Amino acid sequence: MERKRTDCPALPPGWKKEEVIRKSGLSAGKSDVYYYSPSGKKFRSKPQLSRYLGNTVDLGCFDFRTGKIMPGKMQKNKQRLRHDQLILAKGGKLDLNTALPIRQTASIFKQPVTKVTSHPGNKVKTDLQRGADQPRQLFWERRLKGLRSSDVTEEVLRSMDLPKGLQGVGPDTSDDTLLSAIASALHMSSAPITGQTSVAAEKNPAIWLNVSQPLCKAFTVTDEHIREQELKVYQARRSLEDALMADSLARAAENTRELLKGKTA
Repeated sequence: MERKRTDCPALPPGWKKEEVIRKSGLSAGKSDVYYYSPSGKKFRSKPQLSRYLGNTVDLGCFDFRTGKIMPGKMQKNKQRLRHDQLILAKGGKLDLNTALPIRQTASIFKQPVTKVTSHPGNKVKTDLQRGADQPRQLFWERRLKGLRSSDVTEEVLRSMDLPKGLQGVGPDTSDDTLLSAIASALHMSSAPITGQTSVAAEKNPAIWLNVSQPLCKAFTVTDEHIREQELKVYQARRSLEDALMADSLARAAENTRELLKGKTA
């Protein structure tokens, strides 16, 4: 691990900020930030730092990762304080739960979120135009052609190998385009994914293409296919478990070496 310890001007004199960059394991390249008091006490998080300093230092606008006072946070805190004082002056009560709901899914598509409250006077308005199915452009999946995912080291990840039974429909349909089309259909549609069941779609897809189905020929998923996928998922989970265990052991060994080095120093 690479360690960088510098003075922290946002805290009282004598405080040090340490940034530790990980060199091995799955989290290689990421960094951890710690703070040390003048007496050498180590702090791993902002709540620990706040409990130790108490009211001596205002950490409301302090950014733990950079070690600096953020002017943007200071301005937001002043605006929120003025707003709360105005509400109290009018005899109202503070709304301590003003956060809008967040959709807990890793979605790449824009989806509406509705905030529902229990007030009987609320009126629910329905936008019929938004509720209706919007027309889809033919072969829109081809716009995703050439886009590749990469890891933290900016190395392009290997694409998935599709089963032989999945064959594309339409002009210039590659495996990457077919994979994007299937993934989009699984995410956006609640109906069964069967592919293009019409034989005419293969001859003239511009006319007979079913836009609610991906750009592939009709296929059937058998019990054997399901068992093969279950085996692949099991093997992937075992590989991930082994990698996480190796990373944990490497970090434990690194911490042990640091403790021994500190005792001998």
